[in-house]
This record gives sequence, C-alpha cells and structure tokens, in this order.
Amino acid sequence: MPTPIPTPAPPPASPEVVEIERALDRITYLTSRARSHERMMAIAGLPIDRAAVAILRHIAESEPMRPGVLAVRLSVEASHVTRQLQQLERLGYVIRIPDPDDRRAQRIQLTASGQDAVDRISVVSRQGMQMALADWSSEELGQLAALFHRLVDDFVNRAEQDVPPLV
Repeated sequence: MPTPIPTPAPPPASPEVVEIERALDRITYLTSRARSHERMMAIAGLPIDRAAVAILRHIAESEPMRPGVLAVRLSVEASHVTRQLQQLERLGYVIRIPDPDDRRAQRIQLTASGQDAVDRISVVSRQGMQMALADWSSEELGQLAALFHRLVDDFVNRAEQDVPPLV
C-alpha cells in the first residue's frame, strides 16, 4: 500500500480570526439555546420547534420550491425537511402546490397563517436584537450589518472548498 504524501499544515489562524470564531461560537450558543427558543415562541404565541422555524423563515424568503431544493439550500438531509414540513402542514403554515415545471412534483408555499407566524417570529426576534444593540450608534449598526453580509457571502462562496485535513 502506498504511503500517503503528507500535506503541509495550514498556517495558524491570526489572533483576529480566533477572536471572531470565539464571538460567533458564543452568539450561536446564545441564540440557539432551547430555552431562548421556547421563550421566543411563548412570546410569539407559536408552537413551532427550532428546526421548523428555520424552514418556515426560509420558505418565506423565497418563491415556492420543492422540498429537495429546500433541503439543499439549508444543507440538511431531505428526510429532515420532510418531517418538519409535515409538522408545518399540520399546523396550517404551509401547503403543497403543483410544480408548474413538472406536474408530478410539488412545491411548498406559505399560507396566510404561515406568513403571520413568520411575521410574529420576526417581530419577537427583532425586539430582542433591538434590546441587545440599544447602545450602538446608527453608524456602528450599519458597519456591523455590512460586515455580517460580507461574512455570510464569503462563507457561502467558500462553502464547497475543501478544508485541509489536520496532520
């Protein structure tokens, strides 16, 4: 069996990148805790779990799409999306409509109740964000928004690139 050729170790991350990673980890933890989600859903008056909220919000931001396309866009397994869509259908938040490009297929679309749910979630989420950022200036908020958009774009553009393995 041939001996694998070792790949050079990636250069160490800069201190700034380390601090950004730490901050993002903490933000992710704080915003994705079950207790935070339950509180937000209680304020919004909705019985939706975290995964279903992510799917519902994504559907609201796009045209009706096939469940498989939704799974790819969310980078999750199709079976995960199927289970969540069944929950959202039972709650009356989404419906299946014929795919105009292929009558055998279906797309997922928000109902009026689904849009109301998304609107409630957005109001509660934005209120929490507004409270957290109350002491920030308009300029600071604009800079943060621009940098977050840039960060997301860069993550999306590089998502398919391979990360070198640690040796």
